[in-house]
Amino acid sequence: NFTYCLATGLAKGNEHSAFAGWAFPFPGVFLVEEFIGEDEESEIVELMDRDDWKPSQSGRKKQDYGPKVNFKKQRLKAGSFTGLPSFSKKIVAQLKGCSVLAGFLPVEQCNLDYLPERGSAIDPHFDDWWLWGERLVSLNLLSKTVLSMSCDSEDSIQLFPTFDKENRKLSPPGSTAETSEGTNCTLSPWLVPSREATVAVPLPRRSLVVLYGDARYKWKHAIYRRHIEHRRVCITFRELSAEFSAGGRHEELGKELLEIALSFQGRPV
Repeated sequence: NFTYCLATGLAKGNEHSAFAGWAFPFPGVFLVEEFIGEDEESEIVELMDRDDWKPSQSGRKKQDYGPKVNFKKQRLKAGSFTGLPSFSKKIVAQLKGCSVLAGFLPVEQCNLDYLPERGSAIDPHFDDWWLWGERLVSLNLLSKTVLSMSCDSEDSIQLFPTFDKENRKLSPPGSTAETSEGTNCTLSPWLVPSREATVAVPLPRRSLVVLYGDARYKWKHAIYRRHIEHRRVCITFRELSAEFSAGGRHEELGKELLEIALSFQGRPV
C-alpha cells in the first residue's frame, strides 16, 4: 500500500489505498538505475548460462559461489568454494564507486533465475545476521520487478501528509497548509501499526539495489509471483558480519574466505 520514491527517500501511500496522500521516511535503500549497460548484461547472463543452474525453492534456480554454511549449527568452512566468478571482478570494482559501499568486500555471490512459468518467487524473509554483514547488494537483470517490504514489528509508523489537496503540492512533515477559510493549520502526523504498511520498491532492469540499516534489519523483503513477468536473473553479493571481520572472534577464518572469494577464479559450488 506504499511505494518507495527514489527521489525523496519516502514511502508514499498508493493512490487507491487508505494511505493515499500520506508518506513516511524509508531509510536503508540505495538504488542505482542502469548500473550496467545492455552489452554487459547480455555477456554476464551468457556466461552464467554456460554453467548449470540448480533447482531452488519456490520455482527458482540458483548458482552459489560461497563457503559451506550450516546456519542452524552456526558452522562455516571453505568447503569446495574456489572464489567468485571471473565476470564479477568488474562488477565488484564498480561497486566501490557507490557511496554506501565503502569497504564492501563480498565473500559470497548467489545468482538466482526467476521464470513466470515456474511460479518463481521468494517469501518475506531476513537474510542471516550471524554470518552476513549489514549491506545486501543485488543486481537486477533481464526484466524489471518489485521488491516487496513488510514489517512484523509491534512499533508504529508516523505518517505525514504529502500534499495539501487544494494545491496538490508536496508538503514536508510538520509544514502548514492553508484551509478553505484562509487560515493556516499544521498538518498532523498519523500513527499506524508497522504491520499495516507494505512498501513496494520498484527495481528497473539493470538496476543495483543495496539494503542496509532499517531496510535490512527491520523490514523483511520478498519477490512475489505477480511481479515476475519475464525471465529475471538476480546477482546478490553478501559481506561478512563483524564476527568474521577485523577484530571479530573469527577474523582469521574471515580473512581466509575473503582471499578465496576475491581471487575471482570460482565455479558454482
